[in-house]
Amino acid sequence: MFKRTAAIVAVALVAGGCSTRTYFKLPEDTKVSVYERPQQFSQGMVTTRPFFWSSAGGIPYKLTDSHGTLVQQGKLRARFRVASIFWPPFAIIYWPMGFGQRCYDLTAAQPQQCTKGDLIQLRRDQRLAD
Repeated sequence: MFKRTAAIVAVALVAGGCSTRTYFKLPEDTKVSVYERPQQFSQGMVTTRPFFWSSAGGIPYKLTDSHGTLVQQGKLRARFRVASIFWPPFAIIYWPMGFGQRCYDLTAAQPQQCTKGDLIQLRRDQRLAD
């Protein structure tokens, strides 16, 4: 029984230590890219690798339209990931930062936290898409 519990905890730490995720509410026909990475994401849940210490002041993002024109750019709130302390080897050095909010609303001039209703709708849309 103890071995099974230890294995489940180990798998949870591995899964949680390898990524960071959040939801994005975006204007129509736009995509977001984070931290100068080439991937562009549509509205909904975004899962990506954690970020380096340089993002402690905020995770850079770019919002582009369907033609690739820059609509908005700025920084998203970041937070220290406690999982990086336990994720060997040296995750605290390379991947200590993650998204600071469960959901970002990028439909306004500045990034805001989504309302509870927006988050519920984004989660519902994600479940229906899977």
